[in-house]
This record gives sequence, C-alpha cells and structure tokens, in this order.
Amino acid sequence: MPRVITAFVHGVDAMNRFIGRIAMYLIFVLIGVLLWSSVSKVAFLPSLWTLETAQFVMVGYYILGGPYSIQLGSNVRMDLFYGGWSVKTKAWVDAFTVLFLMFYLGVLLYGALGSLAYAMGYFGMAPLEYFSEFLGALFTGGFAQAGETLGYLERSSTAWRPFLWPVKLLLAVGIFLMLLQTLAEFFRDIGRIRGVEI
Repeated sequence: MPRVITAFVHGVDAMNRFIGRIAMYLIFVLIGVLLWSSVSKVAFLPSLWTLETAQFVMVGYYILGGPYSIQLGSNVRMDLFYGGWSVKTKAWVDAFTVLFLMFYLGVLLYGALGSLAYAMGYFGMAPLEYFSEFLGALFTGGFAQAGETLGYLERSSTAWRPFLWPVKLLLAVGIFLMLLQTLAEFFRDIGRIRGVEI
C-alpha cells in the first residue's frame, strides 16, 4: 500500500484511539449525574438539569466511542458463515459492507450538519459570512449576544432550555470521525485482499 494511505490509516487509528479512551471516562460523568438525580429527588434538591445533561453525556459517550469500537472490531455482527471463511474472503466481504456503512454515515453527516446549522441560526447566509459573524458575536458578547446578532439559537423545549448546538456539533464531529475510521477500515481491508497488513 502507498505510504500516504498507511499514514492515513495509522493517523486515524491513533486519533480515534485517543478520543475513544477519553470518551470511555464519560461513563463516570454519567454515573455522577444519575446519582445526583437520584439523591436530589429524595432530598428535594434542584435537579432540573440532570435529565438533559445525562442525555448529552450519553450522546458524547456513544458517538465518540463509536469510531474506537469500529477500530477494535467490537461491533455486533451476524456470524453464521463469516467465522469459517478465509482471511481474504472476510476482507472482500468487509470491504463490500464498509461501502454501505460509508454511504449511510455520509447521509447521516449531511443531516447532522443541516441540523447543526439550524440549531445555530443559519438561515440562508453564505456559510463563511455566517460563521464569522456568529464567532465574532460569541467571543465579544457570549451566547446572548450571538443569539441577538443572528436572531435565533435553538434551545431545548424543556424547562431548563439549554442550547442544542453543542450536542449537535458533537454529533457531527462524532459521525465525521466514524466516517474517517470506516474509510481507514476500507483501506485495511483492501490491504488484506492484496496480502498486505496495514
């Protein structure tokens, strides 16, 4: 395999391994939030934020851990015939199925970016103009100023009403990382078909 492809595969693997291991620790944050929720209900303490915080942490845990799971091959697979096949046949089947996953992740990323743009108030401006105006307002006056400048930042419909763009940004980044890891797995499968281990 060309060095560029090998470097890409190793770089994506290292990045997703690092991010995936950090994401694993989000489970402890989730446990803390859920414990606080349980204690606060018994002690009549405020817990308005716990449900959505738990949901947002779960999104981060799953979406940032997904690429690492793909890398380790720990995804669920129906193994009726697969286990008895040769390495080369497995590589052919994996390369073929990875193409479907890349298509699915591409469509999912497109939807996630559209949802993120909506959450951040993007309504028809040129993207560069929109993001430069939003970031300028965000750094000079915070979220309130950014919302006033752009007119709208999507919020949750619950009583706590947190902004939704951070979790939607996390979704888009996580799906992009999964797409990169899937592309790396495709190159790895092509290498196995050729008899080269990447």
